[in-house]
Amino acid sequence: MSTTMPNASTIERKWYVLDAEGKSLGRVAAQAAVLLRGKHKVDFAPHADCGDYVVIINAEKAVLTGNKLIQKKYYHHTGYVGHLKEVNYKTLMAKNPAFAMKLAVKGMLPHNSVGAKSLTRCHIYAGANHKHQAQAPEAWVK
Repeated sequence: MSTTMPNASTIERKWYVLDAEGKSLGRVAAQAAVLLRGKHKVDFAPHADCGDYVVIINAEKAVLTGNKLIQKKYYHHTGYVGHLKEVNYKTLMAKNPAFAMKLAVKGMLPHNSVGAKSLTRCHIYAGANHKHQAQAPEAWVK
């Protein structure tokens, strides 16, 4: 019995659609991270980028439980002294829900080149419509 190692020529990528309507933001992001990394596949290897494509729809209808909508904050620094900006998630979800979902997915991927490459295969839309019908994505139900 021999061990097979996945490489770029042997990887078969599928397209999946995740519907975030009525679901927790973190639960949807965790499932997307698993699909993007390829951990659901038999031939998973942590050093290889063997994940699938993920389309997340209805990001604006994702739910934050508890007081996270008011208490949780997104911070970023502009690069100038004293310019640390903060935005609470109520404002962020109203203004750009796709970005909030992308931040959650990014935080659940490895912080290296494999995670950065995996994030490029994640497509997030605030509404129910997406432009990837030609790829014939399957609905992920789990």
